[in-house]
Amino acid sequence: MRVIKQPGAPGAERIQWVEARGRAFAFTLQAGLPLLEAARRGLAAEGFTGGVLNFGAGALGPFGYVMPALSKTGENAAFYSDTFRPEGVTRVRLGSMTLGMRDGAPFFHCHGLWTEADGKTSGGHMLPDVTVVAEPFEVEAFGLDGAMFTAEPDPETNFKLFGPVAAGSTGARTTRRAFALRLRPNQDFAGCLEAFCRAHGIARAKIHGGVGSTIGARFTHGGVTEPFATELAITSGAIVPGASGALEAALDVALIDYTGGIAEGLLVRGDNPVLMTMELVLEVVE
Repeated sequence: MRVIKQPGAPGAERIQWVEARGRAFAFTLQAGLPLLEAARRGLAAEGFTGGVLNFGAGALGPFGYVMPALSKTGENAAFYSDTFRPEGVTRVRLGSMTLGMRDGAPFFHCHGLWTEADGKTSGGHMLPDVTVVAEPFEVEAFGLDGAMFTAEPDPETNFKLFGPVAAGSTGARTTRRAFALRLRPNQDFAGCLEAFCRAHGIARAKIHGGVGSTIGARFTHGGVTEPFATELAITSGAIVPGASGALEAALDVALIDYTGGIAEGLLVRGDNPVLMTMELVLEVVE
């Protein structure tokens, strides 16, 4: 399996997790609000202070983003590009977001693909402080009660990254048992989730959210992303019993690599290691 050396020593806990309760619902982001505030308000209206989002077509402007890039200093295994601020309205095709807390205030980690006003197709990491909802659009959310994603320094990667922490109940209405997860580097994406579900007696689970990076990518349709640094969003995912009865993770993703290459599809199980991080929520459905 592909491995990228990180600047810090790997921690003993390779999957950070917190068990919680949650509920799936949809809401519409309000035009004219910063994307961060629009997402926060939508979750808050249902009684949640944090959670994850997935969305399809949407419109953003003003808009700011960065792409994955090589590290110029060697202080990180990979880094970010300079900031892009395309003019006009950017038409988002898909996205996935983790909404949590950083430095005591709401913050998000959001990846997606989009088309800019001049027709350029791109993707990457949306910036919460400069991105505004240009037109109303609907998102699918999963609110968490009892857990929160909080950004904290991560010695292994030398980044400040979202990870799940236990949180007090807000009293929001919930319907399902759920787990907030963060997968650490250099372990297979699907294999991590399958092992986690076996260890916790989970027979079936649905993935909500899903923001992170893999070391390149290998797809079941035969496509290969060779550049090692990516920004990835899960478009759909589940862990279910396979033909043999063993649990299998089906992970449909979309990503952009540091050369600007875009790829989409179902990941090969056993051949897609995490680069920096992978945040998601598992909803237990059986």
